[in-house]
Amino acid sequence: MKSVDGRTWASREDLIEHSGYGIATVKRLWRDRRTNGHPAHRVIDGFMHWDLEEWSAWLAGYLDRPRDLSGVDRSGDPDEQLPPAGQARVLGVDPARITQYTKNPPPEWPDPVRVEELRTRVREYRTRAQLWAWVDDPLSSFGTKGGRTSGAVTKAAEAQAADRVRLAAEELAATPGRKADEVAAALAARHGQSEVTWKKAVAQARKEARKEARKQTGA
Repeated sequence: MKSVDGRTWASREDLIEHSGYGIATVKRLWRDRRTNGHPAHRVIDGFMHWDLEEWSAWLAGYLDRPRDLSGVDRSGDPDEQLPPAGQARVLGVDPARITQYTKNPPPEWPDPVRVEELRTRVREYRTRAQLWAWVDDPLSSFGTKGGRTSGAVTKAAEAQAADRVRLAAEELAATPGRKADEVAAALAARHGQSEVTWKKAVAQARKEARKEARKQTGA
């Protein structure tokens, strides 16, 4: 981990160790950042890093999303090996969903305990215990509306926007007289995300600075 301006920045390997999730899951969370509100990164020594405190708060909110697991069948032998149709019945979903999971696995989708080779395809078997453990893992997103909850994502997005405004204000104070485009470009290069996003942050930082100046002068 790296310490910059009193903040701890973690590499992807640090996030894996910190969270206990595997590399595939951590990469998937970053891949889906446009829909899940994943915090922005910062390049340090040539590698991507994330503010550990911000990332941890985001992950806690992401895992705390309300979920509806009422359709899950909790009955039966936990060790019974189920084909796709049986897995669908346990989860209370259409069998096509299991086929989709096989082609594009959701986060933490368990590996099959047995694979049956058919003439044109393979049939994967999983136990009830595996399926119950998977749905009970908040990171699976199972039971959320569309795989996400707008409230949690909105809070994360608002926190990120506020952080960008703070960074923009610090950059403006450190380099007075620079044009907004130049400041935005510098921030984008340093912290990631587009220059358009940072231009909005710079504009908001300037607006807040003018408001504070008027307050201090009584204007």
